[in-house]
Amino acid sequence: MGWDVVPADASRWSLGLSELHERFVHRFARSEPRESALAYMQGLIAPLERKNGWTLAEQAGHTAPDRMHRLLNRIEWDADEVLDDVRDYVVEHLGDPDAVLIVDDTGFLKKGVRSAGVQRQYSGTAGRTENCQVGVFLAYATDRGRTLIDRRLYLPTSWTDDRERCRQAGITDEVAFETKVATARAMVRRAITDKVPFRWVTADAAYGFSKSWRTELEQADVFHVVATTPHDTVVSRWAMDHPVHDLFNGLPRQKWKRRSCGAGAHGPRVFDWARVEVRPWHREDRRHWVIARRSVSRPHEISYYIAYCPADTTLDELVHVAGARWAVEECFQTAKGECGLDDYQVRRYDGWHRHMTLAMAAHACLTVLRARERDVGKAETDPPASSRSASPSSDA
Repeated sequence: MGWDVVPADASRWSLGLSELHERFVHRFARSEPRESALAYMQGLIAPLERKNGWTLAEQAGHTAPDRMHRLLNRIEWDADEVLDDVRDYVVEHLGDPDAVLIVDDTGFLKKGVRSAGVQRQYSGTAGRTENCQVGVFLAYATDRGRTLIDRRLYLPTSWTDDRERCRQAGITDEVAFETKVATARAMVRRAITDKVPFRWVTADAAYGFSKSWRTELEQADVFHVVATTPHDTVVSRWAMDHPVHDLFNGLPRQKWKRRSCGAGAHGPRVFDWARVEVRPWHREDRRHWVIARRSVSRPHEISYYIAYCPADTTLDELVHVAGARWAVEECFQTAKGECGLDDYQVRRYDGWHRHMTLAMAAHACLTVLRARERDVGKAETDPPASSRSASPSSDA
């Protein structure tokens, strides 16, 4: 992402959005919401300083924001069905059996108390407690691109314990309190049920510390590398509940390997890594590891991961999966900066999910277009097969 918008880009993006829009146009019963949905997405990727009902309406040539407001708040359409179509589009163009599913949440700063799910709560985006909404998301990362494929608004108990307040925000009585971990589990479970191709799951410690979720993934034979807290415990050769931070005391220096887990904003993210096997009597073809990631410049700063994987998985591959978690941060940054993910004026529960769905669709479209552009560039720089030197045959 991060391109400077030129007319050729705008034209290509518009065609790409139209192609994606055709996949879910049948989800709308009337022509107005069909047209408004496309116009809404086109406005989200337009170079507008603010992306709200008025600016999106002006970009679409409307005299007032009424049609955009109806699209998000009144007209009947199922955002989950549209999201299914967007996810299928992502799988068709970026699908990879080695893909990584990444769970994370992000905050959306808000004023007032009427927007669904809003309260003073910790926002990773702000790095502190703020008045905000929090959404839990699932990202899909492959070598060709990464984008968001599922989302759910987190509802604190201050909301779910007040059903009248919920009804005023369009939250039905069937929507009960659910922890962020439970939401994440449901999203990954849905991806498995719907046969989304992937090989790994990763998440930060807010999710990875959950033993019950790790057990669920293991029972489904889903490979994972998830961060956890230093005081999490595992079954080791020495104890049933062994704190993970104790496993690395006195570990020989040669067991630590300096590796990059991917490119960051300031270059490769280089750390020292080590792993210790746990639960060694589980099964022959699978392994459980605790992985430590140690800062090169501040060796006292150590983070920990729990891994479940095939027996022949190398440390380098586990490091790669652990590093893939940063892809979701990139998704949040580009979706907010380029596709208006956090630029909305809706208070109702359905409106939030509808806006997120269309913003995620726009982000998925740009991700696919960028992947296509890289494919074309690679094809132009690679020499044709006929010009490559053939290997001498054994008869020469």
